[in-house]
Amino acid sequence: MNNIKTICTEKAPAAIGPYSQGKCVGGFLFLSGQIPLDPVTGEVAGNTIEEQTEQIMKNIAAVLESEGATMDQVLKTTCFLTSMDNFAAFNEVYGKYFPSKPGRSCVAVKQLPKEVLAEVEVIAYKG
Repeated sequence: MNNIKTICTEKAPAAIGPYSQGKCVGGFLFLSGQIPLDPVTGEVAGNTIEEQTEQIMKNIAAVLESEGATMDQVLKTTCFLTSMDNFAAFNEVYGKYFPSKPGRSCVAVKQLPKEVLAEVEVIAYKG
């Protein structure tokens, strides 16, 4: 357990519960799900799925960068949408940030924290 590092950066929103932004072990980064919170204000950024997805991706990038990793090093994502009606619009933004096309699961959920439209968690490998 000594080689497990807790990830914490002010460039992404602080956890809103009893969890961390992520963990790093053996070069792998396991990031908690990111929702579209502005890291400065702590408020939800945007009303549309496109605006919220942009903020989610910026938050993921900030957590990865704090550990010396990039979006290209993401191996797997798990995406949660409150409506599959937003799937195509979500994919438009998501695809800009993940041209390397990591493995992915995408599911519809009834509700997400703070009534946001999407949440994304990632697993990355920084070597």
